Amino acid sequence: MGDQSSERPVLPDPTTPKPSLPPGMVLGPDGKPCKICTAFRNWRPTASGTASSSKKSTAAMMAAFASGTGFQPPNSKPENATLPPHCPPDVEALGRATWSFLHAAAAYYPARPTPHQRANMLNLIHAMPVLYPCTHCAADFGDKIKEHPPDVSNRERLSRWFCERHNEVNGKLGKEMFDCAKVDERWKDGPPDGSCD
Repeated sequence: MGDQSSERPVLPDPTTPKPSLPPGMVLGPDGKPCKICTAFRNWRPTASGTASSSKKSTAAMMAAFASGTGFQPPNSKPENATLPPHCPPDVEALGRATWSFLHAAAAYYPARPTPHQRANMLNLIHAMPVLYPCTHCAADFGDKIKEHPPDVSNRERLSRWFCERHNEVNGKLGKEMFDCAKVDERWKDGPPDGSCD
């Protein structure tokens, strides 16, 4: 038998400083930048580190300074950059689609659900922390489920539960809170002015 100590995995040194990330960039569970966890406007692919890319970056910077237009690092996007429609979703597109689905599912959930319907809705909700592609979003939602168990007893209570969970996320992101009294107007009936009819 050989020396087994050479087969042990090498663990990272906890005293080694971790590389700083660009603002808004999120690391995935593998320690690499997570595309689905990061907004498109903040996505910065890792540089190849080649001399030619470094020369191109320096040349671009010098040209920008010389022209007086300022400098933006390569691959940077303006603050209001939107994801092209042919691209895989970023964290914002995925979040909007997911919340739209969950709110619409709650809006059309029965006022008097059967035990089977209740069980299926609970299965859907409890599957989110397991299956959702953005791992830190999934973990956060899982924590919220533990803190505030879902109320699937009827359509009104389920709609309010999703609205409250969504507002918790909005609060963390510095977004405006949604008036939960208007969930039917937003997700089922549309506004009274008929603009959605």
